[in-house]
Amino acid sequence: MNKYWLRVALDVPLPGLFDYYHTQPVVIGVRVLVRFGPRQLIGMVIETPNEPQFQADQVKAIEMVLDDMKPMSAQWLDLAQFAANYYQRPLGEVVMPVLPAPLRRPAAYTGKRADGGPVSRLRKRKKTAGKKIKAKEAPILNAEQLQAIDTIRTQSGAARYLLYGITGSGKTETYMQVALSVLAQGKQVLFMVPEINLTPQFEQTLRQRLVNAEGQPYQVAVMHSALADGKRLEAWLNTAEGSAHVLLGTRMAIFAAIPNLGLIIVDEEHDNSYKQQDGLRYSARDLAVWRAQQMQIPVVLGSATPSLESWHHVQKGHYQLLVLSQRAKRVPLPTIQLIDTRRAQLDQGWSPQLLEALEQTLSAGKQSLIFINRRGYAPVLHCGSCGWLSQCPHCSAYAVLHKGARHYMQCHHCGIQSPVAKHCPDCGNVDLKPLGKGTQRVEEYLSARFPQARILRIDADTTRRKGSAESLFAQVHAGEVDILVGTQMVSKGHDFSHLALVGVLNADTMLFAQDFRAPERLFAQLMQVSGRAGRHYDDARVLIQTDYPDQAVYQALLKQDYELFARHELEQRETVGLPPYAYLALITAESKTIDQALAFLNTAKQWAQHPQMPGADRVFLYDAVPLRIVRVANIERAQLLIESQHRMALQIFLKTWGAQLDELAKHYRCKFTLEVDPQDI
Repeated sequence: MNKYWLRVALDVPLPGLFDYYHTQPVVIGVRVLVRFGPRQLIGMVIETPNEPQFQADQVKAIEMVLDDMKPMSAQWLDLAQFAANYYQRPLGEVVMPVLPAPLRRPAAYTGKRADGGPVSRLRKRKKTAGKKIKAKEAPILNAEQLQAIDTIRTQSGAARYLLYGITGSGKTETYMQVALSVLAQGKQVLFMVPEINLTPQFEQTLRQRLVNAEGQPYQVAVMHSALADGKRLEAWLNTAEGSAHVLLGTRMAIFAAIPNLGLIIVDEEHDNSYKQQDGLRYSARDLAVWRAQQMQIPVVLGSATPSLESWHHVQKGHYQLLVLSQRAKRVPLPTIQLIDTRRAQLDQGWSPQLLEALEQTLSAGKQSLIFINRRGYAPVLHCGSCGWLSQCPHCSAYAVLHKGARHYMQCHHCGIQSPVAKHCPDCGNVDLKPLGKGTQRVEEYLSARFPQARILRIDADTTRRKGSAESLFAQVHAGEVDILVGTQMVSKGHDFSHLALVGVLNADTMLFAQDFRAPERLFAQLMQVSGRAGRHYDDARVLIQTDYPDQAVYQALLKQDYELFARHELEQRETVGLPPYAYLALITAESKTIDQALAFLNTAKQWAQHPQMPGADRVFLYDAVPLRIVRVANIERAQLLIESQHRMALQIFLKTWGAQLDELAKHYRCKFTLEVDPQDI
């Protein structure tokens, strides 16, 4: 019997590949069903060596070759290998989790109902016709848009562009024109957005605008985590087989198999949602840049508030800057006003200026948006008699008061819900009061203040059901809403044609956060939400309530001057040696006690300082500290920050040091995660 040796990547927390054999040759990139201990797993063939790493009689045979779709290409495997190396994870934890669930689920290929596997079952299903959408004519472009489009079209090979355009400057139409030129060459386009709720409107735009010379629409596939398994598999297959010309997706789409990729567009490239926060902690934006370089194609990163890393790349000559400084519809930017709440007579936290502006906007028949980035009714319930606060029993955080069909308390960290206390559990006082406000309390106040107004709230609570976000946004676009109350879900990407006023509450909460990126995120968030106003009106206004109007972030915002803010922030970061002038990694330890977590990290730090540790002389390790929210779901957490002035030195150090930490973690009964380029510190 012939034995053909295979090295297979499996989704298990162990380094390296695993040896198996088959009686027939198997090509690299094919999935196989194998036995791993007592379990059946699906893995991917990565190597076909001449001999196994272990004794031949100890190597198991694979149980099935899953050849219902084409093998993953060498380019795709190179992308996965780069991600595994850079983000310090086993290859199996990259190649398998990024596939649609049915392609990695053994039960989908075994048993009486397998019917040839999920791909076979999908192809046997009767295909339903997609929604017909009337094609939309291209608007007239201004000189800056034409210049940007011409620059991208005329350059060949790998090119990295930062499309910096103010809100409403026509970045989307610029994307469309560039995409059309690539599609006309018979190539595919990957279009990435940061959040799921942005996909419906972008899907409609793509279907309306991407039409070939014969008037036939290019086929669009959509991929994000909220899709049912079958829908995601269908999008994956259509893209991999080339029947879908455009793939629209969130961060997971960067790992899609796109055989004829000709262009990558990353909209709102600054957005933190492009960074995966569990498992393989990758940056989809950074991988998009790498993938474009690998395939020698252009990548366009677009934003009204570019990340400081991307802006720094422009300054270093790594990216080419394209600027859209004018609004496409020839309407001016909204007027931004800071309301100094230290000197205002507030009504439950509302300034007279903001209330008067709301009244005027209602009278004019236009829409208003009240932005507060906190859902729920109130962040905490308080006893004025003894000082008791609604602490979550499982986390070092407060349970948030929610109102609705039923009142309840919920921790936004562990998710536990409980009834609202009828009296103080410490002193028995029945007069418990909510402190602070979230979107529900804002909605309640506005309903009482403006009973004639049609008020709509959009946040994570009102958009839980499938299709609910799309339905709510449709009401806003149809003019069926007078005042919209929302969180960051409403702050980006939406073109509200009736919106003339934006009011911002509680912006100061981000001013003094411990994360050094907080000012950058606050500026981006406020610029983005301000940009929702006046896209179709000349007299739009943005009113921001603050106790600190003299802060640099607000002063730059007042001038709507991103470059002023970026210059100030980059100067500060260079002075103290923070990214993009340094490179970071973060180890987070979790244990039953904070002492165990800290002990693990302190010992790990001692190991790192061994003189024979590769790269140790070029990295700096900070002291281990508890996280700001130490306990979540009864697990206590601490972190250790690693810094280096040299990216490669950090990678070399992490490769050796990180590989030693598994045994140490077992000794201290800890779990840990190693994150490269962390975004939340």
